[in-house]
Amino acid sequence: MPTPDFIRDLRASAGHQLLWLPGVTAVVLDEEGRVLLGRRADNRRWSLIGGIPEPGEQPAACAVREVEEETAVRCVVERLVLVQALDPVTYQNGDVCQFMDVTFRCRAVAGEARVNDDESLDVGWFAVDALPDLGEFGRFRIKQALSDAPTWFDPTGSV
Repeated sequence: MPTPDFIRDLRASAGHQLLWLPGVTAVVLDEEGRVLLGRRADNRRWSLIGGIPEPGEQPAACAVREVEEETAVRCVVERLVLVQALDPVTYQNGDVCQFMDVTFRCRAVAGEARVNDDESLDVGWFAVDALPDLGEFGRFRIKQALSDAPTWFDPTGSV
């Protein structure tokens, strides 16, 4: 994901020190129960769609915006899936960020899935039993989105 302008402005005064940032992830399902994924341009891996809310933007609105910006699919948020503080990430330039991820289950309502920006190399719908390698991050979120379990959070408070 490209770095939002407000984070560039923060970095100008904060340097590389840790920034605590909100993030959203969208588990988008179609009428066949398939999951929408994008193959990222930065690491060439398949992933769920996500991004960083702009200042003042509601997390659910950010999820809807990111999905349309990246895939041309319009969706509606159905429910909150999980809230989780992620481990800190150090980028190649030395910047350190830690994200509070808010994941939503969304339903596709219009649009044909396609690469719609320069953040993705490919976009596609995948059956849950035929997912590419997403790692634990994506698989756990999809599992939670497909379950009837209440919103997941880590009750221990550990990262």
